[in-house]
Amino acid sequence: MSTHAHTHHSHEVISPSDPRRWKALATLAAAQFMLILDITVVTVALPDMGHDLELSRAAATWVVTAYTLLFGGLMILGGRAADVFGARRMVFVGLAIFTASSLLAGLAMNAEVLIGARVGQGTGAALLSPAAMSILTTTFHGAERNRALGVWGALGGTGAAFGVLTGGLLTAGPGWSWIFFVNVPVGIVLLAAMPAVVPATPMRPGHRIDFVGAVLVTIATGAALYGLITAGDHGWGDPRALIPLLVAVVLFGAFMGYERSVAAPLLDPALLLRRPIAAGAILMLVATGLLITSFFLGSFYLQQAQGNSALRTGLLFLPMALGTIVGAHHAGHMIGRFGYRPIGVSGLLVAATGAAIPALWHGTLALLIGLTVAAVGQGAVIVTATTTALATVEHAHAGVTSGLVNTFHEFGSALGVAVMSTVASVSLRTLGIDPSGFTMAFTLCAFTALVTAIAAATFVPTGKPAEGMRVSAH
Repeated sequence: MSTHAHTHHSHEVISPSDPRRWKALATLAAAQFMLILDITVVTVALPDMGHDLELSRAAATWVVTAYTLLFGGLMILGGRAADVFGARRMVFVGLAIFTASSLLAGLAMNAEVLIGARVGQGTGAALLSPAAMSILTTTFHGAERNRALGVWGALGGTGAAFGVLTGGLLTAGPGWSWIFFVNVPVGIVLLAAMPAVVPATPMRPGHRIDFVGAVLVTIATGAALYGLITAGDHGWGDPRALIPLLVAVVLFGAFMGYERSVAAPLLDPALLLRRPIAAGAILMLVATGLLITSFFLGSFYLQQAQGNSALRTGLLFLPMALGTIVGAHHAGHMIGRFGYRPIGVSGLLVAATGAAIPALWHGTLALLIGLTVAAVGQGAVIVTATTTALATVEHAHAGVTSGLVNTFHEFGSALGVAVMSTVASVSLRTLGIDPSGFTMAFTLCAFTALVTAIAAATFVPTGKPAEGMRVSAH
């Protein structure tokens, strides 16, 4: 049977009965899975990488944050590019950049090349992810779309869980380079399969792309991260930390001003003034910041302070990764029953309680119990964030809003790791001999979750989602 039996040749669109649509979902889901995997896969490998490449604490932090910074900073731009140049083309370009950058990261012999390769991976991810999501939403309809988005949402939690396990297995086995090399054959297979199973999408050259806005917001966030990370080595009062932070404030101001004046803004500032969207963005920023930070700090604590191997660390992280999935899964049902605010607040209180355990007690067991409890709360808050933000949005703004929430997801990861790496710097520099930095960082995690919970009791809107609304956990 011809694969083109159900297509229109003006521009190919998969019809609702085309058998290729599930293959398209499988191909795009595999690509997205790699992107999410690469957020957490490095955390377990970091101590080994740091040893082999003689990475400073700041460089080790950038290995995590460079990826999430560009993934987040260019995500909305990637979504716009998918509209203008065609979504399948952007998936292809993004996947090619990501795969090539993965090869470079695996071959890296020093910090500069490794961080540069992570920048490339993040750029590829930012082009690929929104374009893939756009193909799914136009390919599936009705109940099938809910199923497809359910699969997509599940990738978030399972990708993080799989990331720590894969990171442990590969680092302990062939070595940390393989956490990157493993993407290369997968990427090549997916690139080869894509033309046959993913429909071509039309170009809409009428759309404008706000490159200036994307560059401004990415550089602003990068400057903020640079200032935060540098403060860990030189103190908060040092000009090397203060100047980049001031630059960040000025650039964020310039970004907001520019977005108001431009005809087709990357981000309409008016969207962030809408309470459900602002609340969702803040919840997402805090919850993912705490979640990725837990993996980052936990990995150094378990391997350097407690002497666990990379493989054992990957296995020890599994309950925490599963906790995220459990929290995310149950939150969807609970929000339907109790509404956004109670679930948002209680999720944050659970996260605060969990983070307090390793702040008060030392040792592997306290860390694992605490972080697993915290992960259940964080998973619940991440789903609450998405549902709250998208609850009242018109269809015309749904893509931009979901892009915005996902941007805060990546920025939360980058900011959380930058801040907590600085707070924990004394422990990271002494390889865990002085554990006071870890204690301070977990205390700050608990405090952040608690303060956000108190604030969420007023800023998260009351109310419940409309019947039949599905949420994705990423």
